[in-house]
Amino acid sequence: MISIVLPAFEEEQNIQPLCQEILGQLEGSSALEVIFVDDGSRDRTYERIEDLSRSDTRVKGIRLSRNFGHQTALLAGLNEASGDVIIMMDADGQHPPSMIPRLIEKLEEGFDVVNTTRIDARGTGLFKRISSRWFYRVFNMLSDTRIEPASADFRIMNRLALDAFLTIEEHDRFTRGLVSWMGFRQAHLPYQAEKRKRGKSKYSLRRMRLFAFDGVTSFSTKPLRISMILGLATILGGFVYIGYAVVMYLQGHTNPGWTSLLISVLLIGGVQLFSIGILGEYLARIFHEAKRRPHYFVEKRCGAPGAQGSRR
Repeated sequence: MISIVLPAFEEEQNIQPLCQEILGQLEGSSALEVIFVDDGSRDRTYERIEDLSRSDTRVKGIRLSRNFGHQTALLAGLNEASGDVIIMMDADGQHPPSMIPRLIEKLEEGFDVVNTTRIDARGTGLFKRISSRWFYRVFNMLSDTRIEPASADFRIMNRLALDAFLTIEEHDRFTRGLVSWMGFRQAHLPYQAEKRKRGKSKYSLRRMRLFAFDGVTSFSTKPLRISMILGLATILGGFVYIGYAVVMYLQGHTNPGWTSLLISVLLIGGVQLFSIGILGEYLARIFHEAKRRPHYFVEKRCGAPGAQGSRR
């Protein structure tokens, strides 16, 4: 049994052609379910999913009560999956369905998880390529859990690995980091990213920034240590400056001036604010975890048994 999980947010133009392409790659397979997760779209995404579920019993769908974010929508779909083999991919068409047979073949070699690494499509912006490259460099420098550069949430895993993944109850989720952290036998395959054919990317600069913060703070406490080191360095610098000031005073070379005072205040104040900001990020994540709210609410289902409005 193969389960394919696709989170979707305002992808009404991509749902039907993508589903047809996926089913074409697995033609003749009856032990198959394609699970679309509508992450609170404001367009006709869920209606397209309903149309597909009526015409093909292998297609199922759930609609979340609001937009909870890509990582949570992915979790919702994985909770619905009943297959022995589970494939995660995006619904924007940039994860090529033609890779599915290769992923299955690699898994059958004895791996528990087969991840993918992205080769950027032609026309990918310079800023996105550079920021992605530096994110993975910084992440791997700060974290004890290594992630392959250009990794994507396009992978296949067996039921053993998925059941282990579903025991992780974190709210601020960074899936590719969690999968790497779990261990098991893992492999990587490169894929050529497709250029988006329909619709617009939902990953704004703000979303990418928050995603990067989630990744770093979920897997590393080194930023806290860095803030402590900056604080110590500032204190040492302060002692040096005090010694210099005392020597100048004793030699009678002191002159009133605002430049050195201003630099000192700005430097110390900047280090303090930077350190407080890092502490705030970690405290915010502790706050989210302590509330123990459900990860998401399901508003509707189609193509599968189950009461509407269930939650996780």
